[in-house]
Amino acid sequence: MRIKRGVNAIKKRRKILKAAKGYRGSKSTLYRVAREAVMKSENYAYVGRKNKKRDFRSLWIARINAEARVYGLSYSKLMHGLKLAGIELNRKVLSDLAISDKEAFKALATQAKEAIEKASK
Repeated sequence: MRIKRGVNAIKKRRKILKAAKGYRGSKSTLYRVAREAVMKSENYAYVGRKNKKRDFRSLWIARINAEARVYGLSYSKLMHGLKLAGIELNRKVLSDLAISDKEAFKALATQAKEAIEKASK
């Protein structure tokens, strides 16, 4: 007895066409073209998820740098001072402090400055 696979083939096609819903032109209606478009879009989505992390990190660094310069420090000097002072906060938290809690950030900046001055002596 032979096995017919019509049902599975249709399911496979339907899955691809459903994923391609909303694409322009034949990318949403023709299976072969839709499959290519879906594969490419999934690849872009994968890369995008990696780039998102990169973009957020650069945003946090820009925010920290902007606030650090108010207290006479550059971003790298602030990070170096915090490391010398033994303060381990990630960039996401520092960025949030720079925006929402200016007093706490000021305290961190002064601690970093003191640590740099102590280390240079």
